[in-house]
Amino acid sequence: MKPVQVADGVFFCHTPLVNWVLVKDGDAVTLVDTGYPGQADLVVRSLLDIGSTPASLAAILVTHAHVDHVGSAERLSNEHGVPVYVHDAELAHARREAHHAATPVDVLRNAWRPGVLPWLLAATRVGVTSQQGISAPASFPGSGRLDLPGGPVPVLTAGHTPGHTVFQLPDHGIVITGDALVTGHPTSRTAGPQLLVPWFDDDRAETVRALDVIGSLGGELVLPGHGEPHHGSVANAARVAQSRVRSTSTS
Repeated sequence: MKPVQVADGVFFCHTPLVNWVLVKDGDAVTLVDTGYPGQADLVVRSLLDIGSTPASLAAILVTHAHVDHVGSAERLSNEHGVPVYVHDAELAHARREAHHAATPVDVLRNAWRPGVLPWLLAATRVGVTSQQGISAPASFPGSGRLDLPGGPVPVLTAGHTPGHTVFQLPDHGIVITGDALVTGHPTSRTAGPQLLVPWFDDDRAETVRALDVIGSLGGELVLPGHGEPHHGSVANAARVAQSRVRSTSTS
């Protein structure tokens, strides 16, 4: 895995299981999401690949507190004093005081579906069963554009989890969508803009409604939590995902 520069100072880090994003401004870096616990060394390697180190991190922004997005946040925070920010509505989930993820029963009920067992085996190797959270997450430091590399703007897109947040990079026309809008996943046979399978969502109806929020943000590049980047209108990507939800519900 090598970070791919998708805009000036913006690097997309793609793995078959999950993605993260690095936004660099001078010597400082904002890290958005942190992979599975077993991918911590990959996250560090991605920083080195762009000429940075964990000591360069100004902050970690978390789209949501599922284990595949916070896996190395605690380690980086403890070892390098990096603040980890989440939406207020995600704090309890991040501290593991609340549960907003698919349960083992959910997975077992869907194990017969194509792709689920291969995904589970691969994800188990990097810590999908871990209870790793964040011991001291913080609320976003202010509202609107954050004073961090890239000037990210947090936008609440509740549904996948109560505090799921996407990050708009207005200077680059980019929206980092986490799991509110993806372009692929091992459990999906579809490529392109879509939602994850319903049993991954805390509130499916809210997840679907959040696509309207994403579609209103503008921009020409989606960097999803799963799958490849989507080059083209963010609004159109949201509409494609909505149409796929409708076609699935009527099939």
